[in-house]
Amino acid sequence: MRIPTAAPLALAAATALAGSLLSSAPASASAASHQGGLHLGKIQYDSPGKDTRTNTSLNAEYVDIHNNGKAKLQLKGYKLKDDTGYTYTFPSFTVAAGKTVRVHTGKGKNSGTHVYWNRGSYVWNNTGDKARLIKPSGTLRDSCSWGKGNGVKVCH
Repeated sequence: MRIPTAAPLALAAATALAGSLLSSAPASASAASHQGGLHLGKIQYDSPGKDTRTNTSLNAEYVDIHNNGKAKLQLKGYKLKDDTGYTYTFPSFTVAAGKTVRVHTGKGKNSGTHVYWNRGSYVWNNTGDKARLIKPSGTLRDSCSWGKGNGVKVCH
């Protein structure tokens, strides 16, 4: 049996890549956000069923923001933005280590794990959009984009 020459080369490249990923070299900015701290999780950009603009339908459109760090984080002043410029700014809100806060588009009463944008219309485009999590300093913390799909994007 003859082994094509491309196979050993591909194996060598994959081995080198795996070795470089495991090395102690500094991670890139986007990889760092995946390893620890605050990041975008699941985004339900198309609420299930027909878009009726009822509060129930609006609240079925949401973004999960997860803190996989080892300490609680104060989110006051953090912003969640879409491509159009719609912006949710967090009030004083603490997310515990290992926990998730869900940002709903519609109206509701904030709790320890859910906050509400209090909008009367949808934010996230069903055919493609980009969510951005921005620190109070204006620095981008994380982003996640999608094209037309099944209505859900799992970012990390």
